[in-house]
Amino acid sequence: MGKVPDPADGHRSPADGAHRDYTGAVYGSLLAASVVAGAASLGRFPRLEMIILLLGTSTVFWAAHVHARLFGARAVFQSMSVADIRRACAEEWPIVTAAVPPAVAVAVGPLLGLEPQGTAWLALGVAVAGQVGWSAAAAVGIGASSRMVLVTSLINLLLGLVIVVLKAAFHH
Repeated sequence: MGKVPDPADGHRSPADGAHRDYTGAVYGSLLAASVVAGAASLGRFPRLEMIILLLGTSTVFWAAHVHARLFGARAVFQSMSVADIRRACAEEWPIVTAAVPPAVAVAVGPLLGLEPQGTAWLALGVAVAGQVGWSAAAAVGIGASSRMVLVTSLINLLLGLVIVVLKAAFHH
């Protein structure tokens, strides 16, 4: 029976004794930043709507990633067990969990006295910080040099700042 996912493609779990794959968390943080920037640039928004957008969008992307992993080209001709499906679901779950901190930022915005746009900026900052943090954790986890940890962190910061600039440019 074919094993999904294939450890040779870089998707290894801690149970395999290999490094933890933070790809989904980095991707999920960038996705969360994009959702916040896009939704908040359209004007006022209900906080609950933003939380639902963050968690709902990340869940849809998670499902798409699980589907792609399980039914992608390398798995088409292989049978899958329930364990394979559970493993793929678990390994892609960081896409969803990366949206939780920005969603919490949206939820606590009123407690901090923030208006909706201030809350959106807070959530965007949390998402970008998560993206940078997860990329640094990934680099450290694979034993990258300090220089490479810095490089990947800066690249992810730059990607996050592109989202920030787009939000600022289209803010009404």
